[in-house]
Amino acid sequence: MSTASTAFRLAARLEQVGFSDIVKIRNRIMELRAGGATVYQFEGGEPFLNTPAQIKDAMRCALAENKTRYAPSSGIPELRAAIAAKVRARNEIPAETEDVLVVNGGMQGLFGAFQSVVNPGEEVLLFSPYWTPIKDLVANCEAHAVFVSTDEARAAGFAQMLARKLSPRTRALYFNTPQNPTGAVFSRADTEAVASFARAHDLVVIADEAYEDLVYDGEHVSIAALPGMYERTITCYTLSKSYAMTGWRIGYAVAPEPWMTGLRKALLYSTNGVSTPTQWAGLAAINSPADFFASARAAYRERRDLLVAGLNELELTCAMPAGAFYAFPDAMRIHADSRTAAEILLDRAQVATVPGIVFGPHGEGHLRFSFSTSLETIQAGLDSMRRNL
Repeated sequence: MSTASTAFRLAARLEQVGFSDIVKIRNRIMELRAGGATVYQFEGGEPFLNTPAQIKDAMRCALAENKTRYAPSSGIPELRAAIAAKVRARNEIPAETEDVLVVNGGMQGLFGAFQSVVNPGEEVLLFSPYWTPIKDLVANCEAHAVFVSTDEARAAGFAQMLARKLSPRTRALYFNTPQNPTGAVFSRADTEAVASFARAHDLVVIADEAYEDLVYDGEHVSIAALPGMYERTITCYTLSKSYAMTGWRIGYAVAPEPWMTGLRKALLYSTNGVSTPTQWAGLAAINSPADFFASARAAYRERRDLLVAGLNELELTCAMPAGAFYAFPDAMRIHADSRTAAEILLDRAQVATVPGIVFGPHGEGHLRFSFSTSLETIQAGLDSMRRNL
């Protein structure tokens, strides 16, 4: 007797959880390269820089000193204390060591945050376009993502646009600045408006500050630093983007109780902590000299300016991103359907991008280009588009 319809099925909470479209794009790139084609890659989401030497040296020292045993599941005390000092000084968030949790990259922090806050059937407000996995993190809670256009909120007012999407089921608000995929940076006034709305409607905020150190125009404002917001905010960080540590899989979450208890449980019963030697490398990263960010930002700014100027010259209208390392041009000149536009660009010009629809309905008609690559690749990709579009 077959049991496929009864026992052999996934848990219902996974039915609305998908896989990344970007993986499909990478597979297509691999096929082209296997056939001998040159591909100009703008689809990626990691720094072009190498991990700084002092961080790699710290890992080697940790291994040589046999710092390889179990660490406290919340993180080694030295790293948690350094992170607390960092967020107090740089982010103006009033965190103590007990408010810090070391996690396996920003994704685990966000996963724990949503699991700690959101119940089945509740709703989470997301500014759109949004980083693709957020919708699936919400779905994994058996909850519902509700999209709020970032452009419309800026034009019509945050309170007005958020109020249109509010319902009795609204539980939380996801706040990402600088934004992926657009590179938009919420101003202090924007952030204060969102904070005021969250306080007025008793919402919890899940703040994603993965690109906090990559701001070129304006300033980075942590929403948890604003009056009355620390107690209702879980802030998630990653060392991946700031310190070129994508493959190291380390980040941290900052929150008071009761959220910290939920975060700790999510960590304890998934990975039970982060690799001990990696945490010592993370400590070296947090203690890195401040001038590292200045030189990195200058390199990204040069790449941003080259790419955006070239896209606008090609009539792929693109606003100047204020942060992160993505440009999000209008691709209607190529095709109204962003998936088709991306395919055309890859087939004709060997330029790999990410379709805007991947980032939600407000991303349709656009393509995401990463300028976290070499200047030579940016120039060659633009030249190929000039010849082939």
